[in-house]
Amino acid sequence: MRYGKIVHGTFIRRLNRFVAEAEIDGRTETVHVKNTGRLKELLVPGAAVSLEESDNPSRKTRLSLVAVRKGDGWVNIDSQAPNAVLEEALLGGAVGELGRIDALRREAVWGGSRFDFFFESEGKRGYIEVKGVTLDAGGVAMFPDAPTARGARHVLELAEAVKEGHAAVVIFLIQMRGCRLFRPNETTDRAFADALRTAAAGGVKVLAYDARVTDGEITFGDPVAVDLG
Repeated sequence: MRYGKIVHGTFIRRLNRFVAEAEIDGRTETVHVKNTGRLKELLVPGAAVSLEESDNPSRKTRLSLVAVRKGDGWVNIDSQAPNAVLEEALLGGAVGELGRIDALRREAVWGGSRFDFFFESEGKRGYIEVKGVTLDAGGVAMFPDAPTARGARHVLELAEAVKEGHAAVVIFLIQMRGCRLFRPNETTDRAFADALRTAAAGGVKVLAYDARVTDGEITFGDPVAVDLG
């Protein structure tokens, strides 16, 4: 997934979940944050940031923050990117654990949940939920970075779909390189961690992949080991 025109700046502060201030070419500008998570370890004053410029004159902010520099690399923080990246990967056969994808549809409703994808693969029919991961603790990627009752409900609903004969998959896309392991963030959201373990025990496949990230692009990477604890 490649972004359009990219502008570089320096992060100043976050005003609310959706809006921040960044220094662009020596001036302070209000920018859109494409992620409602906490991102406290990434959005720190002075951090180098990458922003996509919009050509929509009616927008309140012309720039959207899409990536943050961390160490020698970039971390993509666009919450819409994981679905786009996974769609490309699934259709291209890059998710080897799922085999050949014969059909793929976005926004599929089952029970009380709307899942990211419905898929058909080599005689299997089922649902995929995608979670973007931006939190790295010493090489261990963790999700979520803030409590998510909706996320817990989704994975438990996937387990119910398995009981009805469907295939079900949760894919955690780590929006950076360098993580050796994925774990649910037990400290921040024990309920989600418990729900994920329950779902996995009930037949939901849990996968994690990293991503190759630059200031203006994010692409599907390699498998990352999963430890549910």
